[in-house]
Amino acid sequence: MTFSCKFILFMPILLIFIFQNIVQGRTLLLNNNNNNSYKKFQRPLNNSISAIFVFGDSTVDSGNNNYINTVVKCDFPPYGRDFANHIPTGRFTNGRLVTDYLASYVGIKDFVPPYLDPSLSLDEIMTGVSFASGSSGFDPLTAQLVDAITMEKQLEYFKEYKKRLENSIGKEKTKLLISKAAFIISAGTNDFAVNYFNTPFRRQKYYNVSQYQQFLLHMVQQFIQGLMNEGAQVIGVAGVPPFGCLPIVITIDSGDALQPRRCIESFSIVAREYNSLLQRLLKTMEIHGTKLFYVDIYNPINDMIQHPIKYGFTEVTVGCCGSGFIETSILCNPKSIVCNNPSNHMFWDAVHPSQATYYSLFQAVRPSIDVAIKQL
Repeated sequence: MTFSCKFILFMPILLIFIFQNIVQGRTLLLNNNNNNSYKKFQRPLNNSISAIFVFGDSTVDSGNNNYINTVVKCDFPPYGRDFANHIPTGRFTNGRLVTDYLASYVGIKDFVPPYLDPSLSLDEIMTGVSFASGSSGFDPLTAQLVDAITMEKQLEYFKEYKKRLENSIGKEKTKLLISKAAFIISAGTNDFAVNYFNTPFRRQKYYNVSQYQQFLLHMVQQFIQGLMNEGAQVIGVAGVPPFGCLPIVITIDSGDALQPRRCIESFSIVAREYNSLLQRLLKTMEIHGTKLFYVDIYNPINDMIQHPIKYGFTEVTVGCCGSGFIETSILCNPKSIVCNNPSNHMFWDAVHPSQATYYSLFQAVRPSIDVAIKQL
């Protein structure tokens, strides 16, 4: 899901516009978002996952943007408010991401660290890292708008990682490790909500959204093929969420930012169409020895929006940080007012889900994770 501290990763370009206007004038105890208590997960039986490698946008960026020259950052409070020791790690939320819960669930590590962290040890990187970058997308232009790390560059980083590992443990052990690893990809929201719908650049070439969807799917295919060429055998690809329901999208694109605040259905229709096409693509790409999994995040998130009480939420259209209408990344900062109980909010800021939402989303996708584990 991302939505990047820009956006659901997300809203890189919009964030810059808004900011300019303002300037000018290993534990397994996991948070239960319903009651803020803690519970243990029962680990899957016969887990054989060697490592977790993550690619995408802010929904899975665990801090890579801390180490690049971009405005899309969140390595400061109140981000990380509910993380271990209240540390703002560069995750675009108040606590953990879905990939952190995944790593804990399969017993690999408590958190998935960012690849660009220079302090990581060999043992740490061997069990997996995140190459993701807030505000990135499958369309190279999406990341370039705010100097985030493109998906192509993320793949290059993985190749670099692979060489580092080969130099340390040898080619055969590296090959085995990668073949038993889980690859997670979460991107696409920024491409639509930030790039296509809110800048003129891509619409000059792709006159309708269907054409742009096909372009994105081509980029998805190239990226997945690139991972397969490097030895990836188990790849999970997340669809996009109902991005018409992001607080910042409602504020900017609905025409009625105050009341009533409702999802923009036309945007969500585009998300559903794209997800359907993505599922078809993954089926055509699967070859012997490689398993591609579509990870549905649209329906779980939509269910949270439609039935918030079931998940312990009292607010699903406004973020916890600031007014909750537009604040994200640098606009959600140490001087911002923050709600008393983030676990009651579906969104931490105006773009990104709260830790409570990520926890519920992880619970929703656990069956897919269990299926993937059995394939290894």
